[in-house]
Amino acid sequence: MPADESDERLMVRFRGGDARAFEVLVTRHRTPVFSFLVRLTGDRGRAEDLCQDAFLRVVKAAPDWEERATFRTWLFTIARNLAADEARRASFRRVEPLDRPGPHGAAQAPADDPPPDRAADASLLRPKLEAALASLPPEQREVFLLREHAGLRFAEIAKVTGSPENTVKSRMRYALEGLREKLAELGVTAEDTARSALP
Repeated sequence: MPADESDERLMVRFRGGDARAFEVLVTRHRTPVFSFLVRLTGDRGRAEDLCQDAFLRVVKAAPDWEERATFRTWLFTIARNLAADEARRASFRRVEPLDRPGPHGAAQAPADDPPPDRAADASLLRPKLEAALASLPPEQREVFLLREHAGLRFAEIAKVTGSPENTVKSRMRYALEGLREKLAELGVTAEDTARSALP
């Protein structure tokens, strides 16, 4: 199958029984969905479970799937709703750092390791950046993550969150203002974040 085949066409193929089409969809979207869920929940283990659940929902919904929105928008809507449902059920949530050790005791390293000086800067700044992100109201944090980490357009975010596009844009503006203020309180400058090459 062509490497540039659209998500929607792949979903049609999968609905028709082509398992390889689903593998391509997972390969394309697993990392951004997982990244979004990690930053939304603050817990890699929970994000992994939710990410798997999201793709299981895709499998279960495949026979009845119709192209009402882009596949990506639909997938992020599923992931976001699963995270919201899980958060409502949880009576107590313990937030863990995003760079906690993985299953084999080693910290999860990015695929493209930055130079050592940038890695050192990033390791010092990451906790402050995560604290600033965690300080945002949930609806602002969600929009920021969908825009900056998942790469969705404002129109797509509006569909995912069920909010008017103007509201989404306002939340993004307030999120950026809130992050700037919180980072300034924590002593982080724009030059620091640029030098660290953090996402």
